Amino acid sequence: MHVSENEGIEGKTFVITGGLGFVGSALCLELLRRGAYQVRAFDIRAESPWSDALRARGVRCLQGDVCKQKDVEKALQGADCVFHLASYGMSGKEMLQYGRVDEVNINGTCHVLDACLEHGVSRLVYVSTYNVVFGGQEIVNGNEALPYFPIADHVNPYGRSKSIAEQLVLKHNSRSFRKQKGTLYACAIRPAAIYGPGEERHLPRIIKLAKRGLLLFRIGEANVKSDWLYVDNLVLAMLQASMGLLDDIPGIVGPPVAAGQAYFISDGSPVNSFEFLRPLLEGLEYELPKLTLPVSQALFLGKVFSMFYSLLYPCLNRRWLPQPLILPAEVYKVGTTHYFSFLKAKEELGYRPLVSPQEGMAATVEYWKERKRRTLDGPTIYAWVAVVIGMAMLFCAVCLPDLGPVPVIRAICLFFLRSMAVIRAVFISAVAAHIGEGAYAWHLARRCDPANARGWFWQTVVMGFFSLRLLLKRAELQSK
Repeated sequence: MHVSENEGIEGKTFVITGGLGFVGSALCLELLRRGAYQVRAFDIRAESPWSDALRARGVRCLQGDVCKQKDVEKALQGADCVFHLASYGMSGKEMLQYGRVDEVNINGTCHVLDACLEHGVSRLVYVSTYNVVFGGQEIVNGNEALPYFPIADHVNPYGRSKSIAEQLVLKHNSRSFRKQKGTLYACAIRPAAIYGPGEERHLPRIIKLAKRGLLLFRIGEANVKSDWLYVDNLVLAMLQASMGLLDDIPGIVGPPVAAGQAYFISDGSPVNSFEFLRPLLEGLEYELPKLTLPVSQALFLGKVFSMFYSLLYPCLNRRWLPQPLILPAEVYKVGTTHYFSFLKAKEELGYRPLVSPQEGMAATVEYWKERKRRTLDGPTIYAWVAVVIGMAMLFCAVCLPDLGPVPVIRAICLFFLRSMAVIRAVFISAVAAHIGEGAYAWHLARRCDPANARGWFWQTVVMGFFSLRLLLKRAELQSK
């Protein structure tokens, strides 16, 4: 397909569902850069980390829910092309919210399709997932000829719902509008795991686990490979897919080249996920997992977490409930080889990755380094547990009467410290040291990290040198 880079974009109106997200916002800005007449970011959120920048560039931010037909129809009126990115349940606790996953991914897609036919939207690009054909089986250099993974065999509702939604989109291709002449042309993009500066789902969770010392093990063999996709490459593929749905290109007879088609999109460099993450974790000075867990054992652990969190279903949206360590679908993603060729997208859409994996990871590492410099760093969970338990035991032994477990705690302290006088001296010294280190942390942070000075003070009062050493390292880096 040979068209200009702005074909079908200049002077056109676009709607991006999920437009305030990481990928959606990048797509909005690129559409404006290429001369779009109007870009509407339709999202259930009123604000996001990118919303201010989008509004400043002229993007219309429309708050609404894809699960509500009226909201969707209002957003799509007068649109020339829709990019349907809105989805739910990709990772973590969201995966277990079966009802919400189906409501957003299936019902929401039906509402988008209905609105396109009702209001004469001629192009629809649906952002799908590898999981429509992958469910834990090994796939080496797969292509679009692979059949859909059996609906009943999906291990999580996200893959199942995205498969149903994609098939609905492709079946609606070439349907006539209801109130006017014209045809809806639709296609699906199947991206690999997405990364880049500001990515919201995968990397923050991985980095948070590494920061806390909970990235405990690799999963699967070292030769397991899968695809990754830099955000700019995905945006390029989506734009090329929208051009592939144009039905008015001179010299082309018949339906558009992309109409009714699905395309795998990646950086084209399959790699072991843990090796892919190595530059990021090392750049942030976090430890990579040293142990390896076989897929079978990781699946058992994932099922345990899945059962436990399912019992807490009413609380899954609560912030106080942390993300599960691993879930079965995530085990398959990192523990089973599955990568695909983008040859079809290359031949039919002209897709070639603009950003190499090395360039993409370098930009991502720099983003996270800067983010780390702007936020409060902290010790691992093991240090927290050790210090809090140790100080609590000394406090109980010194200050509390012989009630409940206090005699046992006092006996443990006496076993190690031999006398109450020594216990009191250790407790008073420890409290004095923590307060002194907290005061010094406050003074130092006001100079090298004033935005987080209060946080450094309280964290150091609790954690002592475990916290202070991180602040000292930050001050040393700034002085260089």
